[in-house]
Amino acid sequence: MTPVSSPSPHGQSPLRTVQVLGGGNAGSSAHVRSLAAGLVARGVKVTVCAPSDAEYTYDFTGAGADHVPVPRSSDPVSVAALRTVCADADLVHAHGLHASFRAALALGGRRVRTPLVVTWHDRVHAEGARAHLLRVLERRVMKAATVVLGATSELVDGARRTGARDARLGPVALPARPGPPPGPEDPDRLRPKLRAELGAVDRPLLIAVGSLDRHRGYDVLLDAARVWRRLDPAPLVVVAGEGPLRGELQERIEGEGLPVVLLGSREDVPELLAAADLALLPSRREPGRSVLAQEALHARVPLVASDVGGIPELVGDAAERVPPGDAVALAGAVVRLLRDPARRAELSERGARQAATWPTEDETVAQVLSIYDELTQPTPLL
Repeated sequence: MTPVSSPSPHGQSPLRTVQVLGGGNAGSSAHVRSLAAGLVARGVKVTVCAPSDAEYTYDFTGAGADHVPVPRSSDPVSVAALRTVCADADLVHAHGLHASFRAALALGGRRVRTPLVVTWHDRVHAEGARAHLLRVLERRVMKAATVVLGATSELVDGARRTGARDARLGPVALPARPGPPPGPEDPDRLRPKLRAELGAVDRPLLIAVGSLDRHRGYDVLLDAARVWRRLDPAPLVVVAGEGPLRGELQERIEGEGLPVVLLGSREDVPELLAAADLALLPSRREPGRSVLAQEALHARVPLVASDVGGIPELVGDAAERVPPGDAVALAGAVVRLLRDPARRAELSERGARQAATWPTEDETVAQVLSIYDELTQPTPLL
């Protein structure tokens, strides 16, 4: 696919865009880095407003963008700083709810209306009073946005219900994870070494990745592990991620003797996936494009995932899908796959074919740039 290009007409300055990131998750941060690189390569001036730690991790300046450190806070000082950066922008593009709310505040009250594009990567979940506040913020953002790009059809529908005037499907490509350059060691030699370090030499290795939060469904994963511990050999489940439920989950693992290890935050998730026999995604909700699901299918690792949110649209028939919150179904799917190497091989092939249908980084940049052009090009007089 040929990327859309917006070369500056002779004598005119390039399109000036501001990308607003509130810290966000790894997926949205990596997307902004990828988008910045692609836009700069096409002659667009890009300024990324993000916390300093995001610049340290994702190196937006290394992609050719300018970086302006703006804290995650929505206090008047931070909003004023953002307003100053956006003053000369032709278009502002915000990623995630809180960044979008700050961008809407920064652009409010201006004589000349600057187009605001919002990418909705996921939907923030909360309960009680905080849930009400989040819904208020969502309505404010949807009302202010010129165009809302939802990473999945579920997010597009949600944006429309919340009041978006123009909501479109904008799938986000999976950029490479930041990290050190690969070493000279053969990946095929690293796999047994890593399995040995994890304690899975003569037993299946299952992996789950994600923050230790309630919606991730790790309680369901532990319930299913009670079934797997009776297998011979019992598979080992490793969970890469950190979060508020660590203490509660660790207590269950130790108290019930479950074959589960909480690894904490890891920078070597691709290597962990490559060493695993199965990837597990037991989430109770997953409205966005799951990073783990994409990485597993790209790596040809069979996936067992909750049939919820954006998962069916993302993986199709290239994964075993089970009802969310159903530990019996999760345990059964894993047991069947461990006993059926032919089915695992089939899912590996289907996963590779499904991953080939997802948009590339180039195609994602092209779609975004076509929207920028649409919103900033002068309307011809009739």
